Amino acid sequence: MSFSDKFALYLQQRAQDHAFSGVALITRGSSQLFTGAYGYASRAWKIPNTLSMRFDTASVTKLFTAVAILQLIEQGHLAFETPVIDFLDLRDTSIAPTVTVYHLLTHTSGIADDADEESGENYAAIWQTRSNYLVQETIDFLPQFAYKPANFPPGQGCRYCNCGYVLLGLLIEKVSGLTYRNYVCQHIFAPAGMLRSDFFRMDLANDEVAEGYDPLRDEQGAIVGWKKNIYAYPPIGSPDGGAHVTAGDLDQFLRQLKAGALLSAPFMQAFFTPQVLHHTTPEWKQMYGYGVRFAVDENGQIIFVEKGGINAGTSAVLRHYPARDINVVLLANIQDGVWEPLKTIHRLLMADEESTA
Repeated sequence: MSFSDKFALYLQQRAQDHAFSGVALITRGSSQLFTGAYGYASRAWKIPNTLSMRFDTASVTKLFTAVAILQLIEQGHLAFETPVIDFLDLRDTSIAPTVTVYHLLTHTSGIADDADEESGENYAAIWQTRSNYLVQETIDFLPQFAYKPANFPPGQGCRYCNCGYVLLGLLIEKVSGLTYRNYVCQHIFAPAGMLRSDFFRMDLANDEVAEGYDPLRDEQGAIVGWKKNIYAYPPIGSPDGGAHVTAGDLDQFLRQLKAGALLSAPFMQAFFTPQVLHHTTPEWKQMYGYGVRFAVDENGQIIFVEKGGINAGTSAVLRHYPARDINVVLLANIQDGVWEPLKTIHRLLMADEESTA
């Protein structure tokens, strides 16, 4: 049985068990290895997901923020060493004046997050005491983190930080004179040919935008209903999350980035280069770069580069295997939708590689 057949059977079963709702796209170069759509874009109206559906990508949006910053560095408007607080005139906050653009890109700033996901804090819990509709522009995020104590001095640790990308978004806005969302649409989506991608408000009717849901379970774990995610985070995307894309557009983004449509060759190479060690697993070293995470083997070879995202009612991942030029795109309108399928894809790809070696 081929890789495609095995994975199709797997996803069909996941969808029947209500463990996956979304789309999958796997490509090698210009060839498609797998495509599939499962579950409902609207559970209330039983509208099925399709490959043309736009999904909330959560933190995958940080890819676009990182590339935007690299564009502005390439143009000479910023530098990796630019002191962020002076540039943004945020001296009255608790953010250290030595925090630089490089620190924010690589999660080494040490600044506090609004929800510390590495400590298990739940992002959705923020909105239990604050209206999510108060946060619609990038600057609206500042009160949630700018006055909290830092986790460590800049450059003396590595800790995933959503709000570091909020500050990067403020830099993009100050330099370009555009809102973050307009900059990304004009300078990332348009030149990459991402014709279906945009930032859609959750409180408006949007064509072919999947709605986010998570299951409600009884004491025995049986699903008794579905809860929408409309109160779980701000109503429109921001520099740290919330852009809407199709699977094809996300694949297109990475391939156009590699082809030089968004960055010059030196900056494109920098994007695909690991920068700092986050932690070590039995299988690989996990390292951060500019908006992406790398799995690096004991010989220093990159196994894959990826960016994932998760929020209530949504999960997404883009993974690239450079040695084989394989892209994996999984977009789901359910919180825990993509992670187990991603592990299965990796296992099947590794098994396929061994069988053909």
